[in-house]
Amino acid sequence: MRFMVMHKVDANMEAGGPPSQDIIARMGELVQGSLQRGEFLNGAGLHRSARRARLEQKAGETTVTTGPYAGQNELVAAFTMISAASMDAAIGHARTLASSLGGDVEIEIGPVVEAWDLGLIPKPEKAPERFLLLTKASAADESAASGAKHAAAVKKLAASFQGNAAVLAADSLAPSAKGARLRAVEKGAKPVWVDGPFAESKELIAGFSLLQVPSKAEALKWADRYAEVLVDAEVDVREVNEAESAP
Repeated sequence: MRFMVMHKVDANMEAGGPPSQDIIARMGELVQGSLQRGEFLNGAGLHRSARRARLEQKAGETTVTTGPYAGQNELVAAFTMISAASMDAAIGHARTLASSLGGDVEIEIGPVVEAWDLGLIPKPEKAPERFLLLTKASAADESAASGAKHAAAVKKLAASFQGNAAVLAADSLAPSAKGARLRAVEKGAKPVWVDGPFAESKELIAGFSLLQVPSKAEALKWADRYAEVLVDAEVDVREVNEAESAP
């Protein structure tokens, strides 16, 4: 089974502060160990909301707003990671994806944090830019952008690309009723896992990890370690629709 583990933005990140060297080192250890065990498939962190954009397609009209912004509907239905020449190009690709999905759609476009952004390696010449397109779930119908519909829209998106643009990964998520959220139910209390469904999520997504583990229980165990590294972060665990495969 595959699961998407997502952590939420904190005040330090929104202020533009980098993660501590301790967090970088401990997260690296967790990911490397998970890679060796065949658990970790993919993952990325996103830059703060000041560097993101939101595309909303509603009643036949499309609007784009740029950050910074506060969370509103942050319940994710699907994700598509792409390479693109620039943020403007990525927004254009999000328009294509939204048009293929049809109906009312909201997509957040976030640039991916690369190793050179963290000072781990020098930035290569002509380094590609990666963006994560987060398609939000409708409160009325969480499956509106999921499964076969999302897969078909991603194929149309890939067919429209020119140059070095590419779809790097894409999946849709099962309804939040199959998920869980780690949060403090009372201020100052120790976070606990709360089962879905979730009517909404107000906290912005800061990053994700895609896992292959035998069960939801194993995904929650991994997410506990993930949350320990990040300290006080709200974490969601969502099941991936297995019927859909990345291009």
